[in-house]
Amino acid sequence: MVQRTSPAEAMSMDLSPKKPAKAYGGDGGAYYDWSPADLPMLGAASIGAAKLHLAAGGLSLPSYSDSAKVAYVLQGAGACGVVLPEAAREKVIPVKEGDALALPFGAVTWWHNAAAGELVVLFLGDTSKGHRPGRFTNFQLTGASGIFTGFSTEFVARAWDLDQDSAAKLVSTQPGSGIVKLAEGHRMPAPRPEDRDGMVLNCLEAPLDVDIKGGGRVVVLNTANLPLVKEVGLGADLVRIDAHSMCSPGFSSDSAYQVTYIVRGSGRVQVVGIDGTRVLETRAEGGCLFIVPRFFVVSKIADDTGMEWFSIITTPNPIFSHLAGRTSVWKAISPAVLETAFNTTPEMEKMFRSKRLDSEIFFAPN
Repeated sequence: MVQRTSPAEAMSMDLSPKKPAKAYGGDGGAYYDWSPADLPMLGAASIGAAKLHLAAGGLSLPSYSDSAKVAYVLQGAGACGVVLPEAAREKVIPVKEGDALALPFGAVTWWHNAAAGELVVLFLGDTSKGHRPGRFTNFQLTGASGIFTGFSTEFVARAWDLDQDSAAKLVSTQPGSGIVKLAEGHRMPAPRPEDRDGMVLNCLEAPLDVDIKGGGRVVVLNTANLPLVKEVGLGADLVRIDAHSMCSPGFSSDSAYQVTYIVRGSGRVQVVGIDGTRVLETRAEGGCLFIVPRFFVVSKIADDTGMEWFSIITTPNPIFSHLAGRTSVWKAISPAVLETAFNTTPEMEKMFRSKRLDSEIFFAPN
């Protein structure tokens, strides 16, 4: 059972957005992750976060993780190999910017960048069943840190039905660890477009769940458009708001954490917690990650460049309650209750209720 963070702990934690640190890498690229030591809410929420940067010709060697994840392609194009548990063959999925993939427990994956530019992939996931709350543990199948370097040659040879010399050679000939650069001319399997079916949703091409002119747009990733998220246990969304637009104050009404990565642009963020205490007031920019505690209210206002973020929510079908706009709780509460709650006049209540009748979630600048 996951230990819940107490209200006092959530109120005292540093919620400020952070950038990741490099964990390992080489000529083929690098792997970066966020640490609970720098972003305490990762540990409190049992959420892992990492980024893979692959240079041209880079290959992230086959591995599996102790955590279910959502992968989101931030930049570039390439291929992702996936072997789902008990599958008879791998899927070789062509991926591009905007693609979201749900990767359940036990999935073995590899990533390859055959393009000239960089391929960048964000990973967000649930570490509650992992070895380290708030951080992914990845198990490499090959390379200098591969699983089979730990077995004796006798065990490897017996498992693979090889003589011991061949087994020892096969395990030791890859000096790279985690990420390598392919030799020039080496051919990888061609991506198969049909392997995208049921595995990928492109958030930049999918039908919009919310589209407000001059305000913003949302695509929600859930069990309806990507059924695998049910196995992963996470929902996600891609939100893009225009310059100086506001995202309505709101909270997750189903006890979920919101984990937000700023894809591009920048803006101001405020989070309010228990007893009306503002626990975060900051400016977030591209490349930063922050987490909103359960039931805390968050709002954002974009800078001149607008603001785009990708979030996971720790439930596969998230539900949000908004505290401003046409669909806010204020429009549902009866006038008499509002008058008393605000200790105001009927005239002020009518004026308050008459605002934001045509605005939902995002508010364009006046």
